[in-house]
Order: sequence, then structure tokens, then C-alpha cells
Amino acid sequence: MEILAKLNGAFMYLICGAIILLVAVICVIFAVRAYRAGKAMGIDTGKMKRVITASATFSILPGIGILLGVIALSGSLGTPWPWLRLSVIGALHYETQVAEAAAEAVGGGGLSASTMTGEGFTTIALLMCFCIIWGMVLMIFNGKSYVTRLMSGGKSTRKPDADAGADAAPAANKKSTAGFGDIAMTAMFIGLVSAYIASYVGTIVSSEGVFTFKGSWLSLAVSVVAALAMAAFLYIKNKTKAEWVDSFSVAGSMLIAMASAILLGGLA
Repeated sequence: MEILAKLNGAFMYLICGAIILLVAVICVIFAVRAYRAGKAMGIDTGKMKRVITASATFSILPGIGILLGVIALSGSLGTPWPWLRLSVIGALHYETQVAEAAAEAVGGGGLSASTMTGEGFTTIALLMCFCIIWGMVLMIFNGKSYVTRLMSGGKSTRKPDADAGADAAPAANKKSTAGFGDIAMTAMFIGLVSAYIASYVGTIVSSEGVFTFKGSWLSLAVSVVAALAMAAFLYIKNKTKAEWVDSFSVAGSMLIAMASAILLGGLA
């Protein structure tokens, strides 16, 4: 537990807190400049205030999911580091999975305060940073073209051929489909989820036609509950056309899954 005391020490809070404060100040500066730019463009002040209020309101529940991630990681990595990762650039599903994989790779048997060492934390922290830094690096080279594409609304910049007639204009202005990055990210996430579910299913053994769990069935049960909760959120979104449900689906599914883990934990 000595390593955990160091990870929760004043020095770690000072380093991580200073970075978070810097990012917070940058956010405030951009928000003020955006508000002033909106006024200069003639956008109604009342509309901008309603957008600000709605954005702040819709950020509360998704923020709970981030807080849950900080709490989940703080037991083995201390509070400052997960707080920094999930406050600045980290993603909830990314941070937890990479930290777990790195902890298993260093031979610690997973994320656990009892087995955490200084070398283990260094490896976990380095891997968490190294794997996610490429978005910032690639933006140095691809940022301008990406922003240009966003400003054009994802539409094709190719002009229709003169010989193609009027029918070519709609095709030229048609929005592009999902790019390789979106498809690759979706495929990677599905593969990751499938691997974890397969590891839970792999604990089921059959003996003379009777199926039993070699390990704990709780993980599989909670994953099923989480999937059903997400499906329910998607159904509500599609049925009511309420796009804002997307902002609450991940956090809501996590809370429901955690509640089910507590309720089912007594039976495990």
C-alpha cells in the first residue's frame, strides 16, 4: 500500500492538478471567445445562453460515467492519475481496458492495489499515454485537411462533369459515407467486447450434459444486463427520435450494470 500512498501524494496532485487547471483555463478562454464571436456574427444572445444551459445540463449524467471510471481506477492507480487522464484526453472505455491489459502484461495479475509496484504503474501510465497520443500527433499533419472537410459538411469537393447533366450535381453534393477511421474504430471496439465476452463464456464447462461455471458467472450476467440496458436506450432514441439519449446511454448503462452487480453479487 506504500505505492498507493505515493500515487495519492501531494506531488502527484500538484502535477496532475496543474495540467487540469491549464486545460480548464484554455476551455474558458475558448468559451469566452466563441461567445463574443457569436455576438459579432449577430446570433441572438438568448439562443446562445439556452445552448450554454442545455450543454451544461446534458453534461451532468455523462460526467457521472467519467467519475465512475476515476473511482474504479483510483483503487489501484491513485486518484490524481485517473483524474488527469479522464479529465483531459482519455476515454472511459479506453483507459480502463488499456490499464487492465498493461497490468496483466507486467505480471501483476490485473489492476490491484495489493500487487501494484512502481515499475508496474510506470508501465501502465506510459502505455496509456503512448497509445492515445497519436491523435494529437496526426493532427499536426492532417489537421488542416480535416478542418476543411468539416467546414464543407463532409461533402465532396469534386465538381460534376459537364457532360453528366443535371443528375450529376446531387451525386457531387452527396455526403460521404463513414470513413475508414470510423469503420476501424467500430470493428476494433466490437472485437474488444467480443474478446471479453468470450472469456466469460469460456468459463462455462460441460460435464455429462450439465453446464456449470468454472469461474464466476457474475461477469457474464452483468455484461448481459449492460447490453440490455444499452439496447433499451437505443430503442428509446429510435422510437422517440430523441438524439439527446446518446449522451446518457453509456453512463446509464454503466450505472444499471453496477447496480445489477451489487444485487447479483450476493448470489455469486
